[in-house]
Amino acid sequence: MKKIVIFLTVLFISNATAQNKAFEVEVIGKGAPVLLLPGFSCTGDVWKETVEVLSKTHECHVFTFAGFGEVPAIEKPWLPKVKESIEAYVEEKKLQQPTIIGHSLGGTLGLWLASDAPIRYRKLIVVDGLPSVGALMIPNFKAEDIVYDNPYSKQQFAMNDTEFKAMAKQYAAFMSLNKDKHQQLVDWMVMADRKTYVYGYTDLLKLDLREAIAKIEIPVVLLAATYPNKQMVMANYKKQYANLQDITMLYADDSAHFIMYDQPKWFFEKITEHIR
Repeated sequence: MKKIVIFLTVLFISNATAQNKAFEVEVIGKGAPVLLLPGFSCTGDVWKETVEVLSKTHECHVFTFAGFGEVPAIEKPWLPKVKESIEAYVEEKKLQQPTIIGHSLGGTLGLWLASDAPIRYRKLIVVDGLPSVGALMIPNFKAEDIVYDNPYSKQQFAMNDTEFKAMAKQYAAFMSLNKDKHQQLVDWMVMADRKTYVYGYTDLLKLDLREAIAKIEIPVVLLAATYPNKQMVMANYKKQYANLQDITMLYADDSAHFIMYDQPKWFFEKITEHIR
């Protein structure tokens, strides 16, 4: 009986641990390590073409975060757990100064990681990501005002599957000018765990790194989309990154948020040029 109790306890702990993983990682290629962090609701497949290029010379660690794709959800606060788990992963795998490439949310996460550990990473490439999404989206933004229980969250939870899919189609059309990729973006959003989609985005809105990025000591390269208004985009990025000293800003013309889909040739040229 005692052995059965011990076995069940170990089984429970193992299951609890498995259910609380903040991400899954696929490792492809050999060479200097690169962490590939996807955007909100996307799986690691968003980096498929990027990995085909980079894995010839680099060891690519391709992440899919909890609650997205087929990775089980975790309890909130979602974003801090993801960030802490990435730090633990780098430590556990003994990765020596990996480069971070992050799209959107992944880029913001990269800024957070580099702010807290200035010499742990080699370089950061941010693909259309911001230090503070909330400051861009919300007038008179204050991080302390962002809470989980808000009218927007309630509206998201109240949507049925048909309504949510219709919203996802609108978002996809705005986020990529490549119509061939719209269905993939919709599928990822629809597949996402609804609590993660709602509360995880709240975590992202609350995060404000505009002051913290002053602590970053590694080179940062920003690949920014210019759609729908290049001058407005450039002004927003200049303002948000004002406290970051070592940054190279490159702008992709005729591209919306998913630069890797809208301007792949330009994107892969810049990635390969700046990852060296």
